[in-house]
Amino acid sequence: MANVLDKIVADKRIELEQRKAQRPLESFISDVVPTKRNFEAALAATGTQFILECKKASPSKGLIREPFNLDEITSVYKKYATCMSVLTDEKYFQGSYQYLEYVRSQVEQPLICKDFFIDEYQVYLARLSGGDAILLMLSVLDDEQYLALHKVAESLNMSILTEVSNEQEVSRALALNASLIGINNRDLRDLSTDLATTERLRQLIPNDKVVISESGIYTHKDVKRLAPLCDGFLIGSSLMAERDLEAACRKVILGENKVCGLTRSQDAMAAYASGAVYGGLIFYPKSPRYVDIDCAKQVTQSAPLAYVGVFVNAPLEQVVDYAQSLKLAAVQLHGDENSEYIQSLRKQLPLGCEIWKAQAVKGELPKPLEGVDRHLYDTYSKSQKGGTGEAFDWSVLETATVPFMLAGGLNPENIHAALYRGANGLDLNSGVEASAGKKCQTKLQNAFSHIRNY
Repeated sequence: MANVLDKIVADKRIELEQRKAQRPLESFISDVVPTKRNFEAALAATGTQFILECKKASPSKGLIREPFNLDEITSVYKKYATCMSVLTDEKYFQGSYQYLEYVRSQVEQPLICKDFFIDEYQVYLARLSGGDAILLMLSVLDDEQYLALHKVAESLNMSILTEVSNEQEVSRALALNASLIGINNRDLRDLSTDLATTERLRQLIPNDKVVISESGIYTHKDVKRLAPLCDGFLIGSSLMAERDLEAACRKVILGENKVCGLTRSQDAMAAYASGAVYGGLIFYPKSPRYVDIDCAKQVTQSAPLAYVGVFVNAPLEQVVDYAQSLKLAAVQLHGDENSEYIQSLRKQLPLGCEIWKAQAVKGELPKPLEGVDRHLYDTYSKSQKGGTGEAFDWSVLETATVPFMLAGGLNPENIHAALYRGANGLDLNSGVEASAGKKCQTKLQNAFSHIRNY
C-alpha cells in the first residue's frame, strides 16, 4: 500500500494554501484568545480517562456515521468523556472547523482539534474555533516544525498531545520534553492496528508523563488490557460505527453488564441509570424473582435496557413467543437444554436475538456448547438455578475460550476482583438487592462505581 500519510500531508499543504487565500491569518488573529480549559490536567487526574471522538469518516473505513448528528453525539459523550476530540480534516475525515465550533457550544469538557498540523495558521484557527488542545504527530513533523507549532499552542495556553507510533518517535518525544504523549496503535503508513504497540512503547516512557492510547480500542477487554499501562484512551471509530451510541459507550467504558432478576419498573430504571447494558427477566416459576409476561412488558417499557429472558427447560414455543413479544436482545437458557434444543431454537428466534447458555461451575469450567452466542458461568447449586448469592473459584476462568458473562455472588465488595477475570460483563442479581426481587438503588450505584473505578 502506498504511504497514506505522505498523500494526506501533501493534500493538506494544498488545502492550507487555499484556506489562507480565502481567510488570511491577519483577518482573525486579533480574535484569538488563550483557552482557560486545561486538557492535559483533565487527563492527568486519578483513574482512567477517556477522550471520545466526533468522527464522520476515515481513510481506512470510509463513511463511518451517517447521519452525523452532533446534538445526538454530544448529548451522549458529555456523560462519559473527560475530554472530546473533533476531526477538522475535510478531505479524508469529512470533518470541519464548524463542527469544532458547534461542539464547543454544546459541552464543557476540554476539546482537542484533531487534524494534520503542519502550519502555525492551523493552531490559531483551532483555538479560534474552540479547541483547547492540538495533536502534533511526530510521524508528520520534524523537530523544528514541532517546536514552532508547540510554541504557538503554548502561547494560547493550549495543551499539546504529542503522537508517537514507534520507538524512534518516542525517543524524539522525550527529547522534545513532551508531557502528554499519545501512542497511536495504528500504523498510518498502512492503516493496520495493533494494541501491542501501546504495550511495547509504554515501557520506554517515564511515569511522570501522561500517556494516552489511541486507535484500535473496540471493547472493554481492550480497555482493561491497556488501562494499567496508560492514563487514558482516545476512542472514535469504534463508537461512531455503532447506531446505539449510548450502549456503545457503556460497553467499552463499563463493560456489557447485566442486572438480572428485575421485577419492578423502578429497578429497571435504577439499573439503567447506574450504567447497565442488559436487564434480566426471569421466567422460571420457581424463582423468587419470577415475572409473568404482563409484568415483563411493564418492566421493558420503563427503561431502554437490552432485555434478556431467562428460561429453565421451557417449551420452545414459549421462549420464541416471549422473545418476539418483548423484543428480547437474548434468551438465556438456565436448565438442561441440549444442542438439539439450541439448534431448534436458533431457527425460530427473531433475527438478532442471541442465545446465552448458563453453565454451573463445579470445579473446572464446563465444556462450551456449540450454537451459543455467549456463555454465563454461575455457581453450582443442587437446589436452585442461579441466584445463589455464592461465588465460585474464579481462578478457573483463566481457561475460558469463549465469550462469557460472570455470575454468582457478585456484590459491591467483590466486584473489583471480578473485573479482571476476562468476562465480557458481570451479571448482578442478589448482591444488589434489598430483598429477593427488589433491587437496592444504593447498592446498584455502589456496584457500578466500583466497575468504573480503574
